[in-house]
Amino acid sequence: MPRPAPLSSFRVRPRFEQVVAAPPETAHAALLRGLAEHAPALVVKSFPGFIGLHLPDAERRHWSPRLFLSVDAAPGGGTRIEGIYGPEIEVWSIFLYGYLGTGLLGIFSGIYGTCQHLLGQRPWGLWVCGGMSVGALLLYLFAQLGQKLGAHQTYRLHEAYTAAVGDLAPKA
Repeated sequence: MPRPAPLSSFRVRPRFEQVVAAPPETAHAALLRGLAEHAPALVVKSFPGFIGLHLPDAERRHWSPRLFLSVDAAPGGGTRIEGIYGPEIEVWSIFLYGYLGTGLLGIFSGIYGTCQHLLGQRPWGLWVCGGMSVGALLLYLFAQLGQKLGAHQTYRLHEAYTAAVGDLAPKA
């Protein structure tokens, strides 16, 4: 049985992991059959070793989650299924580039501001560094808000996964 889904977490991308006794190909096929049977309204995208579970376009909002399932061979036999919840790719890229931009500008302006301070100049670079820290904090808070707004949809995705994996025996 999988651990309960971290439907609301301080992590930016909540995740879970489960190991089942079936080989990866069998587990992948069983998950696809189970999702088609128990959650026909959800959009399922399948790739080798990977399944994407999305809400239908009519129900999707900016904060709507999606569930990516990685289906890999587990050490010692069986299959390791790792699920990662997160926003759709378009929204995730905004956060990715936001963190990248605030992080890079924050680090470089912090270095520059420290050099200015050590040289006895006015350290305006430290103000930029502080602004980037506030920007990164705001990005994190927006991510948490999105998680809270989409918690019921995350629960729906996890219920679909739980029903689909129900036929696979967990590895003891």
